[in-house]
Amino acid sequence: MTVKFSSRRPLTDEEEAEIQAMITSDPENPEMTEAELRELRPFREVFPDLAASIDRKLGRPKADNPKKAISLRLDAEVIERFKATGDGWQSRMNEALRKAVGL
Repeated sequence: MTVKFSSRRPLTDEEEAEIQAMITSDPENPEMTEAELRELRPFREVFPDLAASIDRKLGRPKADNPKKAISLRLDAEVIERFKATGDGWQSRMNEALRKAVGL
């Protein structure tokens, strides 16, 4: 994927002119005026109740028995065998270990 305009370097005059032409070519989405920009407020300030309800819905619910991340060295063949079974291989590995210890 090639990037036409980069934030890593200043725009040339030609690039700036091209960008401005693209902005003016869209009558349904005009560039905001300075006055309009000054009137903007953060979403959380404008809609505090909605923002709070969104925050409560984000992420998974807390698990009753959360899993713990550990570092474990396993044979490459064992990992590859589980990965070959597709998505969910870590859960299947966990289930195999639970069976092995009698849970």
